[in-house]
Amino acid sequence: MRILTSLLCKVTLSSMILTAPSLTGNSKDDGTEKPYDKDLMQPYYSSAVIKKFVNYTSLTASPIYSEKGETTIRLADVRRIHVATSVNLGKVAVAAHVRVVASAGARMITLATAAARSNAAASAKAVAKAAELKMVINEAAFIYDKMSLENSGLNEQAFEYAWRGYHNLLKKGVIRKKRVLTICDFSQPSCSRRLYVIDVRRKKLLYQTYVAHGQNSGGDYATSFSNEPESFKSSLGFYLTNRTYRGRNGLSLRISGVDTGYNDLASKRNIVLHGSNYVDPKYMSNFGTIGTSLGCPAMPTGMSKHIIRTVKNGSCLFIYHPTPKYLEESVVINNY
Repeated sequence: MRILTSLLCKVTLSSMILTAPSLTGNSKDDGTEKPYDKDLMQPYYSSAVIKKFVNYTSLTASPIYSEKGETTIRLADVRRIHVATSVNLGKVAVAAHVRVVASAGARMITLATAAARSNAAASAKAVAKAAELKMVINEAAFIYDKMSLENSGLNEQAFEYAWRGYHNLLKKGVIRKKRVLTICDFSQPSCSRRLYVIDVRRKKLLYQTYVAHGQNSGGDYATSFSNEPESFKSSLGFYLTNRTYRGRNGLSLRISGVDTGYNDLASKRNIVLHGSNYVDPKYMSNFGTIGTSLGCPAMPTGMSKHIIRTVKNGSCLFIYHPTPKYLEESVVINNY
């Protein structure tokens, strides 16, 4: 097909040469001689030039004379058309580029707006959280003073953190028995009555008694804590009470740790509330201190039944110690 097309072009161009006017400007059609007129100069091509035009992309025009009124296509016209086409294509490309840039700019503006809104929402949330925390701390201070808990020996910071966690768990809806809050204050020595059962509705201290810590947590003071099985240590944090059962220590109460990483293995470790003889005042009078457990918050047998029945089935228990790492990382205290 390409060969036939080339031959057809050659034949056509050859016929143009044969029918082209002479270089003298004469025409034999009417027998008259046309004057020499430079204004009638038009670009025509010889056969050699036409052949070059057919076989190559570049050519040079040779001027000859033509009759007035004859219409011919000039190489300059072709070049002007090419330039105009190039300019139009350039305009299209520029317009397309402008559209792309405009679209990218609009997207950047949209992303910046979304980021600004997100930052504003996060800032508003942080302000609201700070205001809520301030309210809870003030509320804890008010209750602590009203109940004169300082006179009972309860550390004020222990109660503040207990109240913060209690508030956050209430918001999550996981506390079923809302009127009772139990606190083990392990900042006190084991010879102190450091277990507190509080009626938060009536703002009344229901029970205060002794409570043991794990045998590997320390002597008179608990100083080391763990969430690991077989550690025989106490675990810090917030718990929810479950159902009672009867075991070798009599009536006992299962508890579930809700402070991730600090006491969430309590059920696996069989950590429960129970009574024990080594926590009785008689034991302390004989040995000068109370005994230690395998990690359970054990209570005197004479009071354990009453306390267990009061706090069972969904109340909040908090085991406190001023360990900075725990207080900073607690998912319950900090409402993560």
